[in-house]
Amino acid sequence: MMFRDIDINVLIAVRGGSKRVPRKNIRPFGSSNMLTLKVEQALRLRNVNKVVVTSDDDEMLQIAEDLGAYSMKRDPFYASDTVPMSDVYKHLASNLDCKDILWAPVTSPLVTDKTMELCIDTYRRQTEYDSVVTTNIVKEYMWLDGSAINYDPKNHPRSQDLPNIYALNFAVHVLPRKLMIENKSILGNNFYPYMLDEIESVDVDTEFDFKLAEILYNQIMLKK
Repeated sequence: MMFRDIDINVLIAVRGGSKRVPRKNIRPFGSSNMLTLKVEQALRLRNVNKVVVTSDDDEMLQIAEDLGAYSMKRDPFYASDTVPMSDVYKHLASNLDCKDILWAPVTSPLVTDKTMELCIDTYRRQTEYDSVVTTNIVKEYMWLDGSAINYDPKNHPRSQDLPNIYALNFAVHVLPRKLMIENKSILGNNFYPYMLDEIESVDVDTEFDFKLAEILYNQIMLKK
């Protein structure tokens, strides 16, 4: 079996201008905050050469430095609400000096160390794929423009019999830095879909998500 030669930087991108959940990255969460938890987790990972936090916010950069991560000040333009994310991806990857990037958003606070390690190991072993992306199965009755898109309403299936459509949850991405620059994306051209369960796939995007994630974190993660 062939193995990929890896040189990974963990990239944690945060900004000060979160609109739907103000200051969510450093707002109290459990016994800490999501930024601190993600940096601490990244620093625990094996096969990682550097943990980099990029932000336009000096307070968040200071938290990263105090924890032992590297800070990378981001131009406010690349932390605004108007810049396309494709431009942000290219900009951030272009400012790193590594072969591979592990994109680790703080908004996925329920992803375990084990999952992060397995994503790295999968990337190292699955050389027929150019990247690894976390996904989760969606079992919902889905409609678009007035029509069902994943089932026949006249032959209503049980929910467990719906097709296995998977969604990208963006909890962990591992890919070559060069590819992130070329594609202006954290998706490879031929990615390996690494499946997460419904707990690890929780993404904090709204106030409801934040409260749900914190409840789950307190009930599950703190008991380990």
